[in-house]
Amino acid sequence: MKSVVIQRPNEISVLERDVPEPGPGQLMIQVMASGICGTDLHIYRGEYMGNYPVIPGHEFSGVVAAIGSGITRFKVGDRVAVEPNIACDNCVNCLNNRQNFCLNWQAIGVTLPGGMEEYVIVPEKAVFNIGDLPFEIGAFMEPLSCVIHGIERTHIGLADHVAILGAGPIGILMIQMARIQGAAHITVLEINPGRADLARQLGADRVVASFDELQPDTYDIVIDATGAIPVMNRSIDFARMGGTVLLFGVPPSGRNMEMEGFKIFRKGLTLLSSFTSVRNSFQAVDLLQSGQVRVDALISHRLPLQELPRALELIESRDPAVKKVIVQPNG
Repeated sequence: MKSVVIQRPNEISVLERDVPEPGPGQLMIQVMASGICGTDLHIYRGEYMGNYPVIPGHEFSGVVAAIGSGITRFKVGDRVAVEPNIACDNCVNCLNNRQNFCLNWQAIGVTLPGGMEEYVIVPEKAVFNIGDLPFEIGAFMEPLSCVIHGIERTHIGLADHVAILGAGPIGILMIQMARIQGAAHITVLEINPGRADLARQLGADRVVASFDELQPDTYDIVIDATGAIPVMNRSIDFARMGGTVLLFGVPPSGRNMEMEGFKIFRKGLTLLSSFTSVRNSFQAVDLLQSGQVRVDALISHRLPLQELPRALELIESRDPAVKKVIVQPNG
């Protein structure tokens, strides 16, 4: 089978490897759709946690191709998506329902081989049935589960006014989840015209292209979905007194933010961050199956496995036509 390996930062190889065999409690997944996100780009650039060499791909779906002994929930032929975060379930964080901070945390596509290969081995507990959901839609289970966790942390209330900074794929999911939670008005900051148009289509009430068009001290909830340090620095300016700011986007490692401490104090702000998800995959599958969260319009490119380097370049290009890039390892 073919696998794409990040050998070290900024170096990718396409390798031929033996098809793996699942062990006890494991499934072999034939990968049909594997999404690319900013985390993959950070791993490629050496800006995020990851063991090198690593086979990336943590947003993927496919078909159960083989099962190991002791499997009870799946059979060969099942259509599934994979939750990449693997917790030990026995450390102090896991036992306090903080599995995303597991002291023995592993992640498929980050520290373990991921979905940028034709077949991948995963533990049964990481697999979720997607029924007849199209594979490329099922691949959104992981990013949507992370968004759900972040939105849950904000406690968006009925009729809240929400500002979302950035309308990439994560920002678009944030718009839809904020509406589901009861937001009355959603303002989005986005300079990319293609993404701005999509934000309007999928629920934004107002889309602006500069900080000057955002109202200061106004929004109940402000969400950064960019991970860009200059944008994160400004997020506190737009929250109302007593409001909440969620820093959701993944910033580059080692970079410091600059925020005015007195402003945070005087406004009585709640500052939050959100790391991966905690038991949100079932919710994500249900929302995708119900159609309450729409992702089909987010997919702009579908590429074969060997074109992963081009896929990463597309994500980095800022081209208005580029939204979500899906890699199809098995065509």
